[in-house]
Amino acid sequence: MIKVGDTLPDVRLFEFIDEATEGCAVGPSAFSVRKRAAGKRVVIFGLPGAFTPTCSARHLPGYIDAAADLFAVGVDEIWCVSVNDAFVMNAWGRQQATAGKIKMIADGSAHFSHALGLEQDLTARGMGIRSHRYAMVVDDGVVATLNVEAPGEFQVSDAESIMAVLR
Repeated sequence: MIKVGDTLPDVRLFEFIDEATEGCAVGPSAFSVRKRAAGKRVVIFGLPGAFTPTCSARHLPGYIDAAADLFAVGVDEIWCVSVNDAFVMNAWGRQQATAGKIKMIADGSAHFSHALGLEQDLTARGMGIRSHRYAMVVDDGVVATLNVEAPGEFQVSDAESIMAVLR
């Protein structure tokens, strides 16, 4: 499992782009995790799935509510990463009103979750391979803080826990 002091894995993730710009069409857009995190302070929180109960009622909304405070203490970007495709992450982001606050990032094939060592097999529950619930602070691509939840828990990966580390 990734740990504090490790560099983020160099995998590709996807973000849905709603508006076409020069060189960037509407639709899923791939990016290199290391390149995107370079020179930035990023909060990345991972969760089992879009539209799932705890993720939709508590985890994502907590970061939406705390976004301005996180930006005020020097966070450049906040990424919500889930093992869903970019279309699902975009729809969930629209439903939760994340625009301008949270980047809704798709790890559709669980490559990022696997590279972090934070994947979990929820096949028996009909969900396939998913991510554990976690939150990390990353400075210039290096993990500065990592909070991983015990199975079924939601106590250390919430926005308040990350704000406490950054204050």
